[in-house]
Amino acid sequence: MRKIKIKAFAKINLALDVIGKREDGYHEVEIIMQSINLHDQLLIFPASVLSLETKNRRLPIDDRNLIIKAAKKLREYTGIQRGARIILNKRIPVGAGLGGGSADAAAALMGLNELWALELPLSTLEKLAVSIGADVPFCLTGGTVLAKGIGEKLTNLPTLPAESVFLTKPPFTVSTAMVYKNLCLTSTDRHPDIKSIISVINKGEILPIAKYWGNILEKATFKLFPEIKEVMQCLSDKGFLVRMTGSGPTLFMFQPNESLNFEEAKLKLKEMGWWTYEGTLEGRGLEITGLKGE
Repeated sequence: MRKIKIKAFAKINLALDVIGKREDGYHEVEIIMQSINLHDQLLIFPASVLSLETKNRRLPIDDRNLIIKAAKKLREYTGIQRGARIILNKRIPVGAGLGGGSADAAAALMGLNELWALELPLSTLEKLAVSIGADVPFCLTGGTVLAKGIGEKLTNLPTLPAESVFLTKPPFTVSTAMVYKNLCLTSTDRHPDIKSIISVINKGEILPIAKYWGNILEKATFKLFPEIKEVMQCLSDKGFLVRMTGSGPTLFMFQPNESLNFEEAKLKLKEMGWWTYEGTLEGRGLEITGLKGE
């Protein structure tokens, strides 16, 4: 018998562009994804039945949870009917645009592949991941990646240094479906310069990407929730390099010089009921920290 402990790292989007809408209803995107050290933790134990436990009451523990969906995809693909007891320690905020659900699903795929001794290659896990969610394939490997298509066509980019990053999220969530529903692309939209950003990343730099970055979903999200735009503008006025990740509502920011103090901004944000986090960029999507025989 074995138990597995695995970290599932969150992600931010250093740039997010929507090229257009496909005939199948999905949007064609170009995204530069980046793992950060904020993470959930999954503990996976052998068991006769499949079950999920978490102290977070907002999360379902049935088929609606991507962890259970990932486990059942593995069982369906391999034909096995083994069980597992999965305990989720949730640290990534729910509905924050930080890919927490996708990271958990990726961790379940990787962890159960180990627990059940399936020995499936990464390429197979990636194919299963696509059927679970667009961000799940990225979360299997993480790091710094260019994603195209609906987010499933991945190209690895050089690993960036562990630059400090600050996150803040208002006390509400944003529906990705609602944001895309309200997205109206026009010829005057300012799209991120993906090629120039990749050129900066290839040099091992991070802060210069602020000249070229952008998130095309910000326009729709800000229209629905103008308070996010107000806070982003306030942080930008203080000198931080600020962007929204995904469809929101989380903002992430870099500190262009050491004279900028995040503490003052953090106190004000907490007074407003906003969640804050100080972390670093991360070079991987998952980390198995415990694999023990019993």
